[in-house]
Amino acid sequence: MPASLVRLKVTLDHVEPTVMRRVVVPFRIKLHRLHEVLQAAMGWTNSHLYEFRIRDVGFGLADQDWGDGPLDARKISLLAAIEDIGAKSFKYLYDFGDGWTHSIKTERTFPVIGFAEPMLLEATGRCPPEDIGGPWGYQEFREALADPTHARHAELVEWWGSEDYDPGKANFAELNKAVDDLAAKWARKSRRKI
Repeated sequence: MPASLVRLKVTLDHVEPTVMRRVVVPFRIKLHRLHEVLQAAMGWTNSHLYEFRIRDVGFGLADQDWGDGPLDARKISLLAAIEDIGAKSFKYLYDFGDGWTHSIKTERTFPVIGFAEPMLLEATGRCPPEDIGGPWGYQEFREALADPTHARHAELVEWWGSEDYDPGKANFAELNKAVDDLAAKWARKSRRKI
């Protein structure tokens, strides 16, 4: 397949309101780099382990001491993983303690015209805070912030630093800048290798 780009729809499972991102990445992006793009696009902090689950095959940080762990995400591209396994959609797991699961669907491929850098096209919904306890902790967090009589209101306001939290509002400009900064960082590294 000639050089191409792929548009991915990434939806965070089990949260309301919907948290969704549309990104465009080179189809030959290595999975560990795709992880970095998703971290920037979602607004995560890249402080936890991750794994891509494409059908029954896992790709993440390989651990030599853990023989049946995920395959090394640094050694396979998105294109190769999808072609080898024959999947049009897959899962991205982040922070195994909190258990964030994202559904990723390949929506469209198209030829590279100009630069083949990651791009954020759309952002819906605010990404939950890190270490909030997964989808169920996130629900309680939102309920507690909104209700001054909630048993955990004061605790979570202190932890968050405010009562203000709009789960429906994604800061597109901030997320887009994070993806652009990541692409620029990769471009600088590539120029240094030449």
